[in-house]
Amino acid sequence: MKSGFVSIVGRPNVGKSTLINSIINKKVAITSDVSGTTRNIIQGIYNEPGFQIVFVDTPGIHKPINRLGKVLNKQALALTKDVDLILFVVDVAAGIGKGDMFILDMLRSSDVPIILILNKIDRINDAKLLQIIDEYKDIYPFVEIVPTSGLKHDNIKHLIDVIKKYLHDEVQYFPEDYYTSSSLKFMASEIVREKLLQLTEDEVPHSITCYTTLFEETKDIIKINVDIIVDRDSLKKIVIGANGSMLKQVGTLARRDIQYLVGKKVYLELYVKTIKNWKEKEKYLIELGFVDSE
Repeated sequence: MKSGFVSIVGRPNVGKSTLINSIINKKVAITSDVSGTTRNIIQGIYNEPGFQIVFVDTPGIHKPINRLGKVLNKQALALTKDVDLILFVVDVAAGIGKGDMFILDMLRSSDVPIILILNKIDRINDAKLLQIIDEYKDIYPFVEIVPTSGLKHDNIKHLIDVIKKYLHDEVQYFPEDYYTSSSLKFMASEIVREKLLQLTEDEVPHSITCYTTLFEETKDIIKINVDIIVDRDSLKKIVIGANGSMLKQVGTLARRDIQYLVGKKVYLELYVKTIKNWKEKEKYLIELGFVDSE
């Protein structure tokens, strides 16, 4: 048995969550077109005979504008230590920008090997890809450069084979049927948030979070209550929608995905609450699971 921990880092919206879902071949992290979708540390567990790779999907590292942003950056950077390998993901179609260089500068003091992942190769042609690989190989001493498309599952098997070369542990950290360390309670709230990201206007996603307050499982059904937290009343009205239409649509889509995840009937209730400036208040960041209470 060979095993190890692999941290996935990069700026927001480069496709880290889509990539980890493609590697695990399961939905372990929510995805959307909104930058900064990942807010919590997600572990995806890849298993095959003789190998176990624990992937850590981190929030996108960015210039923080509030306390929550600072917390997320700190979490992401902390997870570049005590791992066997770092996958530094860039959007190959967008190119390496200031945000990417900011992250690389912070990683220069690390002695952990770093693989450059040129993600979203489905958006460029082969000639452009070869040109980019030639340009990028000199900006940092990457141990490998691997082009991928998490969305199209391109080159994922090759990436896994490359990662195996850097595994040093001989411990099975999780049972072989585990594909994530996240609880079903946490996954339920994340699925609700994903549907909100997909259905609401641009101003809404960055101002909401979701928290499961009830998760009761019986033989035939799971009862789940999720609080949707917004930072002002005007957004509360948008999330609820005319005559509750938006909230009903979010609930319908989320319930479908949660039922697929848990394999049984789900009774889902959603509640929308306003907590002004919740992203700046440590009390709520602790309660919502962004900050360790200790």
